[in-house]
Amino acid sequence: RCRSTGCRTCIEPRLPVAGFQFPEEAGPHWKPDNDYWKLSPMTKTPMTLRGADKLREELRQRKSELRPKIIAAVEEARAHGDLKENAEYAAAREQHGFNEGRITEIEAKLSNAQVIDPTKLPHNGKVVFGVTVELVDSDSGEELRYQIVGEDEADIKQNLISVNSPIARALIGKLEGDAVGVATPRGTRELEIVAVHYV
Repeated sequence: RCRSTGCRTCIEPRLPVAGFQFPEEAGPHWKPDNDYWKLSPMTKTPMTLRGADKLREELRQRKSELRPKIIAAVEEARAHGDLKENAEYAAAREQHGFNEGRITEIEAKLSNAQVIDPTKLPHNGKVVFGVTVELVDSDSGEELRYQIVGEDEADIKQNLISVNSPIARALIGKLEGDAVGVATPRGTRELEIVAVHYV
């Protein structure tokens, strides 16, 4: 892979987002034109509606509730005197820096997000970002259920898997009834897609 910053000569394979078809001619050295970079949804980061709402709520809480409290704590610690030997001031400043950094991070993620509502996708049985998939292990008969979400939303305890995970990569683009092979440390695992839910 070319390591030059901003190089558009070598394009890595990308996962399809709902409604987007990556060009068939997009080989390892495909060069997209200017319109592609302006209009392609792939310049955005896919995120579910629930994930976006969660980030918006965290942003609101950090800006309107936590920020004023931290600023007040900084001012109170500053009033205690010598700042070089003031552990409370240092701690408050550190907390302030972390909070502001997180605010900037959330704002950047939201501004670059392609928010997808699974309920509004075509109900055609195809696995795309945001859907919930019912699977069965062809060998063991184990039943599984996952929703394919953004990287920051993934939580295996809640059966939310990242779109970049091996399972999601194997499932994206497949249809109900298809069987897919998923590479695991113990070997390839064959999973059958029982149902695709747009919820």
